[in-house]
Amino acid sequence: MTIVNTSTSAFYDRSLMSLQGLRAEAEELQANLASGQRLATSADDPVASSRLRQLARSNALSTIDTANAQRATSDLQLTDGALSSFAGYVTRVKELALQASTGTLTAAQRSSIGAEIAAIRQNVIGLANSRDATGHALFGGEAAGGAYVTDALGNATYIGTNSAGELPLGDGQTVSRGLTGPEFLTFAAAGGPQDLMAVMKTLGDALQGGSADPQAAAHDSLDLLDAGLEKISTAQSVVGSRLAWIELTNERRIDMNEMRAGEEAEVGGTDIAATVAKLQQTMTVLEASQASFAKLAQLSLFDVLR
Repeated sequence: MTIVNTSTSAFYDRSLMSLQGLRAEAEELQANLASGQRLATSADDPVASSRLRQLARSNALSTIDTANAQRATSDLQLTDGALSSFAGYVTRVKELALQASTGTLTAAQRSSIGAEIAAIRQNVIGLANSRDATGHALFGGEAAGGAYVTDALGNATYIGTNSAGELPLGDGQTVSRGLTGPEFLTFAAAGGPQDLMAVMKTLGDALQGGSADPQAAAHDSLDLLDAGLEKISTAQSVVGSRLAWIELTNERRIDMNEMRAGEEAEVGGTDIAATVAKLQQTMTVLEASQASFAKLAQLSLFDVLR
């Protein structure tokens, strides 16, 4: 009787363990299909798990690089728009200087032109103190405050840093996020270094009575204004090349992200077709095992003896 009890208990234990194993395997396969991942823990495949962690770190760094690229793009686009406005102001001042350089104007007319140039210069100073998306001076480099201040005489002085700052774009690549004011508002001319806002102030003052020969002052300013306009045009080209460089790195980053996504799917992703087939096979075996267990559990030695 003890032998019968022991054999019966062992039969039930083995059958239950087998059914539980099959059910656990089916649940794991179903979980893999639901999550799209074949690895639940690092123990499932240590090598694959290590590679997935490396890919995850690369994706995190790529997210940071993308944010840097977006910030640099925003600042450079603001810079490009401001440079176009600067060019428009300088072009207008040049037109006014050309008018003032003719001998047919009266002193009052030249004074009126000088007043308009002075107003334009104030707009230029305001534009030079534009803010970026974070509220910092767009042309002040990495300084927290403004880019320019004016003294009691109206002279504008740059108070920003020497560079606009670099932002990393990934793979050791960086880009300058903008320009400082002196990078495009100062230029070299025959008489030495020149400041565009100082040129405008000198011209405006000369036309409003600050020079004994305002006509000559207007004529002399034309070459300086041309040089200043050329410096702004060069700055626009620099900004355009930086925007193109960011776009190129963005395209490369997208390609790398797609490659990592493909590798992640290959290393840790679930093979849908193979997993579905294995799940169907496991469910078939489980159902057959359950049916067999039910049949065998109904058998008795006394039935055989009869």
